Amino acid sequence: MGRPEARRPTVRSVYLRPWRIDIVAQPGVRSPLAFRALARAAAEALTAAGAPHPASLTLVLSDDADLAALNAAHMGEDGPTDVLSFPLLPPSAFPAHVGKVPEAGHRPIEPTYKAPPRLRPNLGDIVISIERAIAQAADGAGGQTGDVAWSAADELRLLVVHGVLHICGWDHADATERDAMRALEGDVMRQQ
Repeated sequence: MGRPEARRPTVRSVYLRPWRIDIVAQPGVRSPLAFRALARAAAEALTAAGAPHPASLTLVLSDDADLAALNAAHMGEDGPTDVLSFPLLPPSAFPAHVGKVPEAGHRPIEPTYKAPPRLRPNLGDIVISIERAIAQAADGAGGQTGDVAWSAADELRLLVVHGVLHICGWDHADATERDAMRALEGDVMRQQ
């Protein structure tokens, strides 16, 4: 009698030059959007933000329980959230943008930054609660302002774009940067 096989995540890599988007779906998590469409949203946001390339990015599709644990461990917040971004490069590695305050002691890397030959650095990980995206869309609590009723696929697409912009050094704590970030998210969403 053999041991039952542990459920493993589904892992796919989608290449959309100059990007490699690695998508990890945790066991039991089903995306309302095809992996290629998720990768396309991420790639368009990376391009719009001027991310250094070639590079890779990881999207992890998970649930509220995982996001609640990550939210507590990394943000000090209780309860689940819809998306968390874990950048591996400092914001100064990305082009300047509206509202961005340069980090003390850091000079921005030129947008023409190139990785060493044959190396594709990972820009970071984005973890999204599919459960939260579906609920927000169903409750009319989606979109940038939390009051949009649209499909779960559109909400998920926005969360991918939002997460990518955080990877690329964007934030929404400052009103000027928040407004610019929302405008860029809207531009990327209209391209899809």
